[in-house]
Amino acid sequence: MRTFLTSRALPVRHVRLYLGIFAYGFSIAMMLRGQLGSAPWDVLGQGASRLSGLSFGVTTILVSIVVLLLWIPLRQRPGWGTVANALLVGVFADVGLVILPKPEELLWQILLFTGGLLLLALATALYIGAGMGPGPRDGLMTGLVRVTGKPVWMIRTGLELSLVAAGWAMGGLAGIGTLVFALTIGPLIQLAVRILYADLEPQRRPRPEEDVSASQPPG
Repeated sequence: MRTFLTSRALPVRHVRLYLGIFAYGFSIAMMLRGQLGSAPWDVLGQGASRLSGLSFGVTTILVSIVVLLLWIPLRQRPGWGTVANALLVGVFADVGLVILPKPEELLWQILLFTGGLLLLALATALYIGAGMGPGPRDGLMTGLVRVTGKPVWMIRTGLELSLVAAGWAMGGLAGIGTLVFALTIGPLIQLAVRILYADLEPQRRPRPEEDVSASQPPG
């Protein structure tokens, strides 16, 4: 399993990328079906939609553009994974919403939300670790981790709390699940990165023609 997760073979990296993006989109659907609160980025999108009068979809696209502009001072480089994330996450989320039921019982809502939260953390580490470029929002996280030298959990938690505050101030809807997401997603991704041996700086990975041994994890 570790060989698969650290492989530099391009087909394996593509499998990791698309599997991670599918899991990411499906995890969003799980949390939405849980009905316990939106993820912080969605709270921001809802607030921007209410404030501007634009649709939620349009504001989500605009937020993504702004986030990509923030990559410039961080010297982050988009890759195919960045494009695939932007194009496919919403599609896979829609697939999940079609497949998953909308439970009324609180226990099932909690289980769906918790499962979605855990799956999102694993999915993030999985597709970032493919070394083909993070999604717009995760690229902001990895860029801040690289520039500041702070741990993943600290940067991600700070981002999530800031998003909730800004989105709520603009009229976005948040719930207990939003708070749980904001406080736990950072540490969960930190743990997932270790479990899946993910490299948070894929732009520094060697090219295929370079010595493969240089890409092997220490120890």
